[in-house]
Amino acid sequence: MAIDLEKMRAKLDAAKGKGNKTGFWKPQEGKTTIRIVPTPDGDPFKQYWFHYNLASHGFLSPKRNFNEDDALDEFVRGLWKSGTEEDKKLARDLMAKQRFFAPVIVRGEEERGVQVWGFGKMAYQQLLELVLNPDYGDITDTEEGTDLEIKYEKPAGASFPKTTITPRRRTSPMCSDAVGGSDECAKLLESIPDFDSLFERKTPAEVQELLNKYLDGENASNDDVAKYTDTSTSVDAAFNDLMGA
Repeated sequence: MAIDLEKMRAKLDAAKGKGNKTGFWKPQEGKTTIRIVPTPDGDPFKQYWFHYNLASHGFLSPKRNFNEDDALDEFVRGLWKSGTEEDKKLARDLMAKQRFFAPVIVRGEEERGVQVWGFGKMAYQQLLELVLNPDYGDITDTEEGTDLEIKYEKPAGASFPKTTITPRRRTSPMCSDAVGGSDECAKLLESIPDFDSLFERKTPAEVQELLNKYLDGENASNDDVAKYTDTSTSVDAAFNDLMGA
């Protein structure tokens, strides 16, 4: 079989950093229409646990994601068990936060290819309810799936933005003729990023070093990191559940 030059060009573009094959999409205020892209394993919703506030950017929790030795996890547990409000506040800041991700096509931005949407637990629950609703079938189906309208708003006085997900009333192909049809769909499906390679993974030794620096007062600024924290009540409940309370 002859070499596929189109695939080779795509690989070269990726190596040079061209395109947006692993771009992250974040909804802006208002309404946006997206399509969840099907993945080979049948599960387009990926979940990871991240630590923030300890480094210049978030990183994957060794304990929660990979069940590895994790000095930070042990430190946080110790803080929580101490029972003081000051220690609990610090534990909330340093504990791993859960985030969910899905590959999507953003309508009107099809030329950017598959993007990665990161969202919280409430949006995750809405999505699961949709995929389990027999009225909609497989919303990721490339021919008869369903586009989703994402309404993103920041209500006055609310602590966190609100995301509302509404399925379109009619099914539709993922790639219409206007954006390349089935040939374009095939390319998009091949461009779904490897999620495990998107996020930084630190070794237990690196986490220990970060913790040591933090305790020595050398913690780095994390102002440029989008933090996704829960309210203290939900965090307390999660911690008590984790600790067997």
